[in-house]
Amino acid sequence: MDYTKLASQGTVEKTAEALKSRRFTPIIVETAKEAFDTIQKLIPKGASVMNGSSATLEEIGFVEYLNSGAHGWNNLHEAVLKEENAEKRAHLRKHAVVSDYYLGSVHAVTEGGEMLIASNTGSQLPHLSYTSSNLILVVGTQKIVPDLAAAFLRLEKHVMPLEDEHMKKLYGMGTQHNKTTVLHGESPMMNRSATVILVKEKLGF
Repeated sequence: MDYTKLASQGTVEKTAEALKSRRFTPIIVETAKEAFDTIQKLIPKGASVMNGSSATLEEIGFVEYLNSGAHGWNNLHEAVLKEENAEKRAHLRKHAVVSDYYLGSVHAVTEGGEMLIASNTGSQLPHLSYTSSNLILVVGTQKIVPDLAAAFLRLEKHVMPLEDEHMKKLYGMGTQHNKTTVLHGESPMMNRSATVILVKEKLGF
């Protein structure tokens, strides 16, 4: 199985329709730059922003831009990392869970519109499931798979070995698959925005 092959135009459109039926908001773009430009348009100045560790966000230039401070957003991730006092840092980390916007990616999205995210610590899962008012998920279309069984297979066979190596380079230690979340849909009761930017370029793992 080639997990790096981009999905066909028909498959991308089918997946976008399925995402829409589950109350996600799909946006199809051609390039990483378009994805980055879309993010800038979606987040208003003054909004609080939190992001998960994501090779995809690194590759589109979002992480560098966020760290530059040139955006007018409240970068909660930066505030946590800069705080030297352990007690205050713990408080900031808890507060960051209720960010206005949370950005990340997923490890697989099915043609039926479900999204699979695995985690080592689980730190991003509250945002994805409930606490952040606005989600923006950037997904290279090589991550589209037929169904959830194929999604878990992609995670085990392809993502975990690459993610482990990536974490070793970044932090000097690998990762583990300790927790998993599947986003099946959004409840209309929540009045939450969940945008999925499908990028027709290979991004992330």
